[in-house]
Amino acid sequence: MSYIQYGLLIALAIALVFAAVTDMQRRQIDNWLNAGIALAAPVFWWASGLSLWPDVAIQLGIAVLAFAFFAGLFALKLMGGGDVKLLTVLALWIEPNAFLQLLIIMALAGGALTIVMGGYHFLARQKERLAIPYGVAIAFGALWVLFPKLIDVPAYA
Repeated sequence: MSYIQYGLLIALAIALVFAAVTDMQRRQIDNWLNAGIALAAPVFWWASGLSLWPDVAIQLGIAVLAFAFFAGLFALKLMGGGDVKLLTVLALWIEPNAFLQLLIIMALAGGALTIVMGGYHFLARQKERLAIPYGVAIAFGALWVLFPKLIDVPAYA
C-alpha cells in the first residue's frame, strides 16, 4: 500500500469518526462531509491503481445500487438522508465483498445500538420519538472493514 492510499484511508477514518460524533450530537451527517468523502474517492482509485474498466465501473455501480436501495428506505422513513449519502459514498471506496461485510457489521451494530438506546429511552420514560444515530453503526461497520488496511503501515522503501 502506498503512502497516498494510507493517508487517504486515515482521512476517511477521521471523517467516519466525525460523522458518528455529529450524528450522535445532532442526528445529522453533514453534506459537506459526504461530498468530501465522495470527491476523494477518485484520488483513492488512482492511488490504488484501479482501472476505469471494470474496477471503477464496479465501484460506481455498487454506489448506484446502494443509493437506490437506501433511498427506498429513506422514502419509507426507515433511514435518514445523511445515512443514505454516507453509505453511498462509502461504496465508492470499499470493494464489493468488503462493502457487503460493512453492511452486515452495520446491521448488527445498529441492532445493538437500537436495543441499548431503546432500553434507555424506556427506562428514562422519555416521551419524544426515539431517534437512532445510525451514522454510528455505519461508521463502526466501515472502520471494522477498513481496520486491516489501516494497520498495514507502508514500509520505507
